[in-house]
Amino acid sequence: MISIIKNFINKLLGDIFTKKGHVKLGLYGPPNGGKTTLANRICTDWLGEEMGSVSNVAHETREIQIKEQINIKSGEKELSFNLVDTPGIATKIDYEEFLKAGLSEKKAKTRAKEATKGVIDAIKWLDDMDAVVVVLDSTKDPYSQVNITIIGNLAARKIPVLIAANKTDLKKANIKKVQAAFPQYSVIGISAKYGKNVDDLYKGLFDLVG
Repeated sequence: MISIIKNFINKLLGDIFTKKGHVKLGLYGPPNGGKTTLANRICTDWLGEEMGSVSNVAHETREIQIKEQINIKSGEKELSFNLVDTPGIATKIDYEEFLKAGLSEKKAKTRAKEATKGVIDAIKWLDDMDAVVVVLDSTKDPYSQVNITIIGNLAARKIPVLIAANKTDLKKANIKKVQAAFPQYSVIGISAKYGKNVDDLYKGLFDLVG
């Protein structure tokens, strides 16, 4: 009897969730994890256009970017959502890092200021998210303070999460390490740059919010 009630509640909540209209799906993660590359891949696949510019210099995305009403399909299923690409979350932003990347002092200080504001805005926007894809660089150690902070904020808000372990085209990629770091969430290894396993990510989105 308890399982029947539980299934009914889950179905009811699921119906409410899908009838909300446009699900707000946020892309979150540390700088240079590949959020905007993934956003561009999703938008190109389903809208035929990119979302934003990418760069090897951290914090290229410093403002919230939104693409509305993206409709993706998997078999007979269809999902409609607004995609929100957020600035990279960092616990510390130092303009000297941008100097090392070749920016002038003026541009470095401006970028640091804009990046700091971007982080604050991204955290504020968490309260508006229906679901989040955390995009992590699978060649880097997932047990970082930034990653744990991001996951902790999402867990506290009880936001559904899917982890995209990005950059699997690189030799140092280690999906198993990402899975071990965050076993409570589904982890899908992808290469946003080359589109590898992105179809699996789309299927994962249906499981997340469908």
